[in-house]
Formats: sequence, structure tokens, C-alpha cells
Amino acid sequence: MIHPMKHRLPADTTILFGAFDRHNFGDLLFPHIAAALLENDRLVFAGLAERDLRPYGGHRVQALAQLAEAWGDRAANFIHAGGEILTCDAWQAAVMLLPPERAQDAIARLDSHPRERLEWAQEQLGIPDLAPYTLSRQRFPRLARVIYNGVGGVDLAQRDPLLRREVTAKLKAADAVAVRDELTLAQLSAAGIAASLVPDPAVMVAELFGARIRQQARQGATAAMRNAFPQGYIAVQFSADFGDDATLTGIAAQLDRVAVSSGCGVVFFRAGAAPWHDDAACYQRVAERMQSAAKIFSSLDLWDICALIAHSSAYCGSSLHGRIVAMAFALPRVNLLHPDQEGKASKQAAYAAAWEMPGMPATVAVRDIARGIRQALTASPEACRHAARQLAGQYRRQFNEFILAASAG
Repeated sequence: MIHPMKHRLPADTTILFGAFDRHNFGDLLFPHIAAALLENDRLVFAGLAERDLRPYGGHRVQALAQLAEAWGDRAANFIHAGGEILTCDAWQAAVMLLPPERAQDAIARLDSHPRERLEWAQEQLGIPDLAPYTLSRQRFPRLARVIYNGVGGVDLAQRDPLLRREVTAKLKAADAVAVRDELTLAQLSAAGIAASLVPDPAVMVAELFGARIRQQARQGATAAMRNAFPQGYIAVQFSADFGDDATLTGIAAQLDRVAVSSGCGVVFFRAGAAPWHDDAACYQRVAERMQSAAKIFSSLDLWDICALIAHSSAYCGSSLHGRIVAMAFALPRVNLLHPDQEGKASKQAAYAAAWEMPGMPATVAVRDIARGIRQALTASPEACRHAARQLAGQYRRQFNEFILAASAG
């Protein structure tokens, strides 16, 4: 493992903030990466809700509202750890923090009542923000630095004008802003916000945690999948909104084709267990429609998921961070778009446009899964390794420059 150069921010304590208060693969990774890169062992992990995600490989997370109240006028640095946070509104955030059964009840009661659902969400979260995963600086009076680290907001221009104004004001009050795709960068530039373009923090996962992930793959759930498919497997994931019968039938047919042509098995895994993320029942329904060998990976542990992807023959799924972890481990990859996303901007396509190597497919519709995976599998392993090294090196270099600039600012 390469040990990165580290720099100190002005205050002794750094608050890492993000959506790692719920089970979502990429969000759970962010604080691990930031903590590994910062020379500061006085870290506080904060989200919108108090949660203990350590059983899943995450962190014990404090709720922002309660943390701010207790913090008083102490100094701190504040880093938004990453993710598509610029467009996550209060309603989405509050629902995703509920247990699945309560989330369904809230959606049934409130989804068609915008004013009531906003009031409910703000009460649930304990803060009045429209975009609650972006910090209002007034909440912590003595913040030394506020930093946005590789965040996204691809469809910010399409969001409610009040939310856009709030996000713009918060970003203008920050000390440094780095985004992970050019669509977000262009929108912020048009709003008068100086931002830089950086790869997503998860490009560092192989460099920082490769040894840990390799060890994880030798045991437990990942070892079982490797033993079941010694000829290799495609790691497949998609969110619950793909769950109608016609779409699942199409996915099954496409995966059967690629399984026959590649000789690989198929392993379905969940990249997120929070509401609006992945549903194991959908995977079972796809597997029942398939003729080829397929298994469902049940572990929700962050490091098990990393190990499953890292030891696959290729990744195909709707999760952007499934792709980015596959990129970090120099593996073939392609993102799957929901039928409703076709022809529209997506964070998956935007990220691939900014950082993907030539020839690697960006996104495919369900009808093109087999073609996309076959194209990905033709990529040169050496070219994939070179691209992974380049991205990790670029992120590390820009992160160091970013922290130095914030420290001197």
C-alpha cells in the first residue's frame, strides 16, 4: 500500500459529514477514505441521524442537529465527505433514514402532499434546510474551514428554485469546493461558484485498503462465491425501481446471454439496503427467470461488498460506486440505466464522461446489458491497471493540494 502524504487543517478537530448514516455502499466508503488521508486522529463522524453502522463496516455517526447544539463555539474543520448530496432534498433524506416498513407508510401518506411532507421531513431531521446534506455555516459559529470533497449534483438545474438558491448560498460560503463531474461543475460555474474537478474519493479504495479487501475475500461470503464460480462471475446489482416483471425478465434474458458467451456465473449483491436502494427480492425474481447459474450474495458488510467486486470478472449495475470500485481494481465495468433515465442526464454517465478510459462502456439500457458487458470484457487489463493508477494518483495529488489551499486560506 502507498502511504499518502498527509496535511493538517487549521483546527484540531475535523467533522466528516455525509450520508453514511444509512446503508449505502459509496457513502459508507467516504469517511474511511477521508480518515486515511487526513493526518488528524480527532475525527467526528456526522450525518443527519444518529446511527451505528459499525456492524456493516461503517462508523458510529452523530446526528448533525444534536452535534451542533452540543458543539457550541468550539473550533472545527468541516468536510463534506462526498456523494450526490447537492440535490438530495429533505424529504428524500428523511425517508431514506427510516426502516423500510416505516418508509413505505410515510410515502403512502405524504408523497402527494409537498408542503406536509417537507414539514414532516424537517421535523424528522431536526433542521429546517431544504438540502440537509449541505451545511449551513451558521450551525457551527467557529468553523475554521468548510470543504466539499468530490461531491455531485448532476440534476441541480432541474430541482426546485428554492433548493437551488439554498445550495448555491451554502457553496459560496464554503472555503473550498470540489465536484466529481463536469455537469455539476458547469452548473456551479454558471452560478458564480469557483469549484475544481476531482475524481470521486472511492478511486482510492484499492490503494488504501487493497490488502484488507484481499484478506476479506479469502473468507466468508466472498470466498463462498469464488468457490461456487471458479471460472469467474459477473457482479450484478440494480436498485429496487427496476423491479417490474417486464424489466426483470429483460435483465434475466440479457444475463443468460452474457453468462453463455463469457462462461461466467452471475452474483447479485445489494449496494444499499436503505429505502429506495436495492431489494433482494428483486434478485430472487431475476434468478428464477434465468437458465444460467446465479447466486445471491447476502452480506451487507462494506468490506465484503468491496471484496466481491474486487474479485469479480466484471461489474454491471446501477450503483455508481460499484463502477468506481471496479475501476479502482482495474476491472471491466458498465452502469445500468433504468428505463426512465434513458435520454436524461445521470450521475453514472456524467462520471464516466469525466473519468472513464477510452473503449469502456459508460451506461447501457436493460436491452443492451449483454452487449455492454461483452464490450467491457474486451478491455486491455494493462490499460485498466494504468487507468486505475492514474485516477488514484490524480485524486491523491488534488486532495493534498486541496487541503493545503484550505489550510492556507
